[in-house]
Amino acid sequence: MPVLRISCGDAWPGLIDACDSAMRAVLANKVQRVPQQGCVNVQSYGKHWPCLFPQHGPGKKHERQITLADWQKRIVTAHPGPFLRGLFHSDGCRFSNRVTTRGRSYVYPRYMFVNESADIMGLCQWALDLLGIAWRMNRRNSLSVARRDAVAALDHHVGPKS
Repeated sequence: MPVLRISCGDAWPGLIDACDSAMRAVLANKVQRVPQQGCVNVQSYGKHWPCLFPQHGPGKKHERQITLADWQKRIVTAHPGPFLRGLFHSDGCRFSNRVTTRGRSYVYPRYMFVNESADIMGLCQWALDLLGIAWRMNRRNSLSVARRDAVAALDHHVGPKS
C-alpha cells in the first residue's frame, strides 16, 4: 500500500500539525506521527496517494521531470498563495539581509528559495508571477524576493513557520 510520508523538523510543531490536518482533509482516515531524531515523520497509507501526486517517481527530483497535471494547474492558478507557502516552508526561508554601502549599514527582510530541480524552480517562478511578486535569480538554483513591496506581498501569502 502506498504511503505518503513527510518529514517535519521538530522546531516547527505548527507545521507538523498543519501537515497532519492537510492529510486528513484530503484523503487520510488515519495519520501517524513517527518520531525520529530531530524530526517527526507524518505519514498515511492509502492507495490513492499516487493519484494526488502523479509527479512522484523513482530517483531524485532534480533528475526527473516535475510537471503539474492539468487539474493541479487549475488549483494552483486559483490558489497560488498556499502553493508558494508550501514551497517556501519546505525549500525556502525569510531572513534579515545585512548590507553595508559607503559606510552605512542597512537591514531589510528577504526571501530565498533554493531547489536543484529546474522544474520546481519554474513552478515557483510561475506562482510568484501569478501574484505579481517580483523575484530574481541570484544563482541557477536560488531565487530571491527582496523588493519591499514583493516581500510584503509574500509575507501575506507565506507567513512565518510555526
